[in-house]
Amino acid sequence: MLNRRLADNEYIAGNTYTIADIAILPWYGGLVKGWAYEAGEFLNVREYEHVQRWADMLLERPAVQRGRMVNRTYGEPSSQLHERHDASDFQTRTQDKIAAQK
Repeated sequence: MLNRRLADNEYIAGNTYTIADIAILPWYGGLVKGWAYEAGEFLNVREYEHVQRWADMLLERPAVQRGRMVNRTYGEPSSQLHERHDASDFQTRTQDKIAAQK
């Protein structure tokens, strides 16, 4: 159903990026990109070309990239921001920078 919706629309709710995209990306975007759940192969998510396009497009957004860093505890230390209290934390408080201060 989502793939059919995105065949005719740039975003979930039409041609405007909305809270619907923000809410669905972590769940279904992660599924189609192979980051979550082992059901991706069972569901043939690679065949969902419009969902793949949508996820790729959203993952290119700087705000989405920053948001994916918050509370992350895996991957490259430079991509982990365990706590965010200020916008400058993205430049000064990632795990690689905290480790360098010790």
